[in-house]
Amino acid sequence: MKIGIIGEGAIGRYVADKLREGGNGPHAILVRPARLSEPNDTGAARVSSVGNLPPDLDLMVDCAGHAALIDHGAAILERGIDLITVSLGALADAALEQRLTDAARAGGAQLHLASGAIGALDCMQAARVGGLTEVIYTGRKPPNGWRGSPAEDRIDLDGLTSATTHFDGTARQAATEYPKNANVAAAVAIAGMGFDATKARLIADPDVTANIHEIEAKGAFGSFTFRIEGKALPDNPRSSALAAMSVISAIERRRAAITT
Repeated sequence: MKIGIIGEGAIGRYVADKLREGGNGPHAILVRPARLSEPNDTGAARVSSVGNLPPDLDLMVDCAGHAALIDHGAAILERGIDLITVSLGALADAALEQRLTDAARAGGAQLHLASGAIGALDCMQAARVGGLTEVIYTGRKPPNGWRGSPAEDRIDLDGLTSATTHFDGTARQAATEYPKNANVAAAVAIAGMGFDATKARLIADPDVTANIHEIEAKGAFGSFTFRIEGKALPDNPRSSALAAMSVISAIERRRAAITT
């Protein structure tokens, strides 16, 4: 399988390194034009447009955030190349979702949504079949984990002495207002009741050191509660280690003769 990657950030580097460890490193890396002149010792072709990607790629992996999916996703799918993304929050934009859907159908390709920093989505998808009545996602991070987000304008991150909610609304609102922080809310919504029916709550908590994600779901199946405390990648405290691992897991499922 010939694989390309969008982005060379923390998640992109993790994915590229894991692919090389398995003996099948990336064949191309899609980057911003300004990065083309930087030294390239990756062994992969570095390009700045979808049109310049090698013609024989089987799969592209988006590791570069919402903007990359918006800018390149449709063109990749229209070329007939399958695409894995962790930028699930971008799909809160209904127009983008439709554009990607149309592109995938036109190209005979698929957009695969990596699970990212959360688990239990297979359980959620199964529960959806019987009917869900309530899904609540709660994201809890230390105050510094919300730097660069609307939380800075809503609460005093420096002066917090106890857990404080700075967002309480729908998953669509969370994904739209917090594009760098709410991919998990989007993943939960897509797996379950949808962006508008899924409730989301975002909390800054000075008493925690990890990023904590919780799902509460109720429906015809019964109920479940899921909680995970995620660590960041060593070279970027803003990038979830599990999100990067979920990309490799998605690639491995594509390669496997037997898969879950």
